[in-house]
Amino acid sequence: MKTTMSIALLTSLLALSPAAHANFSVNVGAINVNPDNSSSTINEAPTLGLKGDSDTQLGITIDYAFNDQWVLELIAATPFSHDVNGTGGLAGNKIADIKQLPPSLIAQYHFLDTSYALRPFVGVGINYTMFFDEQPSQALKTTLGTDNVKVKLDDSFGFVAQIGANYKIDENWGLHAMVSIMDIDTDATVYANGAKALTSTVELDPVVAMFGVKYNF
Repeated sequence: MKTTMSIALLTSLLALSPAAHANFSVNVGAINVNPDNSSSTINEAPTLGLKGDSDTQLGITIDYAFNDQWVLELIAATPFSHDVNGTGGLAGNKIADIKQLPPSLIAQYHFLDTSYALRPFVGVGINYTMFFDEQPSQALKTTLGTDNVKVKLDDSFGFVAQIGANYKIDENWGLHAMVSIMDIDTDATVYANGAKALTSTVELDPVVAMFGVKYNF
């Protein structure tokens, strides 16, 4: 919902500001989030851990160009869904299903000048990841001996590093590709019968890749 509202607001600003249209572009395509899961041990049981799988969704990025080199990009997408699977002593068991949205704001520097069709760029920015709709698995309920189980992942704030390129087909249409590394750390807590049963600090740190179509206003 928050991502949809952000896109709607920026779209409205475009419609109300004809003179600024040339500064805006929209990229639409497939975006994949592939968690790294490098440090996911459960605090109460160091030999156990959590691991999230990858997911691909519809990605939308909105760019505002301050000049030929500097661009501000907002990354949005439809919600990502992940199976959280066990590692170590929990290997082979799905712990929960979760959903997340990682909207990000990136400052990009574009190389070469606008006469080149292919222009690479680099970027750095900030990311805020919202976790929601966490659903515990039946395997977790069985392990804890109760159906009254809840899983909660805290929202995350971190940095983003990005590389990519745009290819100009004509004055309006082009192609957009980027790869970003996001710093996403979250505290996962499992509650059984209202009491805290397990906690885990999970470093997802995903690689986010997107390929899509670009439209310049």
